[in-house]
Amino acid sequence: MTLPNAALLLRIYLGEAERDEAAPLFESLVLKAREMGLAGATVLRGPMGFGHSGEIHTAKILDLSSNLPLVVEIVDVREKIDAYLDAVREKLVSTLVTLEKVRVLQYGKTRHEVDV
Repeated sequence: MTLPNAALLLRIYLGEAERDEAAPLFESLVLKAREMGLAGATVLRGPMGFGHSGEIHTAKILDLSSNLPLVVEIVDVREKIDAYLDAVREKLVSTLVTLEKVRVLQYGKTRHEVDV
């Protein structure tokens, strides 16, 4: 699979305690991306953060049961990102979702010639 130079970066910000029925929400989001044939998905775990509630979530040693912040990142073409968002929209209850244009320099073994 190749990606064109012009793509979108989808970021979904959530807490690791958020669930989709019996599974963690982040896991459900990544599996749906794979099922729909998106180029890839990565989950990043943050040691500290806060969201719309203003509550601080931290990985301090005394707070091992905290709800740490996570970010699910997916890069693909607009059509696939839009279809994915339509498929998962109902699951994104208390999340922040952002989109930004990105220029793909390399994906797998495919290099794109670009002027930076």
